Amino acid sequence: MSDEHEHNHPAHAHDHGHHEPMTPDDAGSQALAEALRSSFAIVKFVMAALVVVFLVSGVFQVGPQEKGVVLRFGRTVGTGQQALLGPGLHWSFPYPIDEVVKIPYKEVQSVESTAGWFYMTPAQWTAYDMNGELPRGPGQLNPAVDGYAITADRNIIHTRARIYYQINDPISAVFHFSDGANPALSLAGVSNIVQNALNNALLYTAAHFGVDAVLTSDPYGFQDAVLQRVTQLADNEGLGITIQQCDVKSIPPRQLQGIFEQVAAARQNQTKFLYGAHAYENQVTNSANAQASSIINGAKSAGVRYVQNLQADAKAFSDLLPNYLINPGLFEQERLVQTMGQVMTNAVFKAYLPTSAGGEPTELRLQLNREPPGPNTGAAGL
Repeated sequence: MSDEHEHNHPAHAHDHGHHEPMTPDDAGSQALAEALRSSFAIVKFVMAALVVVFLVSGVFQVGPQEKGVVLRFGRTVGTGQQALLGPGLHWSFPYPIDEVVKIPYKEVQSVESTAGWFYMTPAQWTAYDMNGELPRGPGQLNPAVDGYAITADRNIIHTRARIYYQINDPISAVFHFSDGANPALSLAGVSNIVQNALNNALLYTAAHFGVDAVLTSDPYGFQDAVLQRVTQLADNEGLGITIQQCDVKSIPPRQLQGIFEQVAAARQNQTKFLYGAHAYENQVTNSANAQASSIINGAKSAGVRYVQNLQADAKAFSDLLPNYLINPGLFEQERLVQTMGQVMTNAVFKAYLPTSAGGEPTELRLQLNREPPGPNTGAAGL
């Protein structure tokens, strides 16, 4: 038994000192495990990178004249003013979870009317905007493609308008017109509603103005009326906008351009003659006013001098009264001598007959205008 034990022991020691060779199945499993570990590491890295990119892509910026609104699955994040994001950097979940709507708050926008003007090609619009050149019109107006407006006196004109506005209430501009499913579309809806209001105001106002007022006599009044009308419509609809300016351009139908030019020339002549008549009227009126002022001033001066003379005479008589009261007879004789001296200063023949001593008047006979003696012919001596 001991020999058997001794014989088996080296064999057992030999078993512990050497490994059995690996089978092909074990090597494949190990390679697969290592490949899976490498793949999982790459997948984790890619997933982490995707998460980072996903989160970074949610960063957005709102401009200085904008307000931002975040829509999460089509609904706003926040209510009222809390839903509005101010200028600066913000974060939201990327699309399709969140969607960012930027509102051009306080930025001046413009829309142009689409009614009231005849059809023009893009090239014709370019030429018109550059040099104001209108294309020649066809023989007749085609209502199917040409727009127009009817005035209060039943005339046809072409008119177009452009308004400039700002959004001053983003809540009304964005949410008042949204259908609850996609508020982002409401900005385009506001622009369309403003354009419709402008078309309404243009045609409505033209129906309350005569053709002469629109084209010549009061074009700025027509423009102001269009502005008032579109402002009223915007306020009634609660658009949340402020209209800054309205520009209106109106012309007669191209088919009647020559007739309107003749009317304009006649009006210019009328204005010229009226201006000349008013100038002559002003000249005559100013001359008459000057003459009237001169006569009135002369009369006032004469009245002042007359009153002053009367006051001087009254003062002189008042000063003579005390001397008269002392000796009336002597005063009368002195006044008489003084007066007669002034009266007869330039008289060649002077005769002064005082009262006689008996109080009887003195009689003086003078032969005036005596016929001169005739010529001496010598007949008397014959």
